[in-house]
Amino acid sequence: MARMHRGLVHAMAWALSTGAAVTLSWWGVHTVMSGTAYDRPRALPITADGATTQGAKPQASSTQRAQSPTPSKPGSSDKARKPSATPPAGKPSSTKPPSPPAPATPSGNVKGYTVDGGRVVFDIAKSSAELVSATPDAGWQMQVWKQPTWIRVTFTRDGHEVSVFCTWNGHPPMVQFDER
Repeated sequence: MARMHRGLVHAMAWALSTGAAVTLSWWGVHTVMSGTAYDRPRALPITADGATTQGAKPQASSTQRAQSPTPSKPGSSDKARKPSATPPAGKPSSTKPPSPPAPATPSGNVKGYTVDGGRVVFDIAKSSAELVSATPDAGWQMQVWKQPTWIRVTFTRDGHEVSVFCTWNGHPPMVQFDER
């Protein structure tokens, strides 16, 4: 009876310690993994002249073909293909004049950094920063950590590690690199 009681106590102690270890492991992994997810890259605001805040014009995609204009048939009239700019007499206009575009909110200064392993783009404001995108090169793994006063992006491959840090804890955002 004492032997059975002792075995039961050992089994309960094992079950409790195993449950505590699993819970602690799950909590640790959950804490680390919750810091790795980042927001989807957001589009940069377009200014009135069509330029982005980076000052660069968008490049054509190599995966999309340009639309070729359809050739007009001989004898066809341009008036038949283009709608009239003025409504017919006697009918009120149902279209409103176009409103001016809303001014783009200043988003800071978008800067990209290319390192061994990939590319990181930050939107750097006066007292904070946001991760716009992080893209690993082929064969590289990437991890992202985001906290209220810093962002870290790390690229790893075959024991080689390259980290890009953006910090702004009591100072304007600054970007630093670490390679191991």
